[in-house]
Amino acid sequence: MPGYFPTPLIRALRREALLRDARGEFQEAGIGRREDHQHDQRVRRDRTCWLNGSTLAQCRLQEELEQLRLAVNRELFLGLFDLEAHFAIYDPGAFYRRHLDAFRGNSGRVLSVVLYLNQNWSSDLGGRLRLWPEPHSRAVDTEVEPLGGTLVCFLSEHIPHEVLEAQAQRISIAGWFRCNNTTAERLDPPR
Repeated sequence: MPGYFPTPLIRALRREALLRDARGEFQEAGIGRREDHQHDQRVRRDRTCWLNGSTLAQCRLQEELEQLRLAVNRELFLGLFDLEAHFAIYDPGAFYRRHLDAFRGNSGRVLSVVLYLNQNWSSDLGGRLRLWPEPHSRAVDTEVEPLGGTLVCFLSEHIPHEVLEAQAQRISIAGWFRCNNTTAERLDPPR
């Protein structure tokens, strides 16, 4: 959805990401959860910094995404409960190989969202988001240019995707709407 968010909000979020990066708040991104968490430069080379709702821009973003959550729940009955999100910076040469954001039956992540914060992006700079229609598909369904203000949404367990190598610094926010899988016995049980 190109231009989903207003330009002033995109600029404010971009400034915040760059400021937090300058302060050293970004960390090398990893793959896997809990005891399986690891850093693998062959798979992923971006850096991330989690959103915490501490700034006006983040609060405005959360308000907008809350409206999206309510609309999706109303129309698609997905039972989305909350959102976790981080800034992501892909420096020149960085990428993230094909993956799913959630494993079937093993995560509360239901709907993935990506918001691009780039300014003056051109297609020769790479960094596109490539999406496949299903986990075992070889045919690419679509590629999305990381143009500032564009919002992309897809099902976390079902849509494989990758970030193609960026030729310039690429800045985005990646987030996941979750369902509430908590039980009295276990947090995040299998679905």
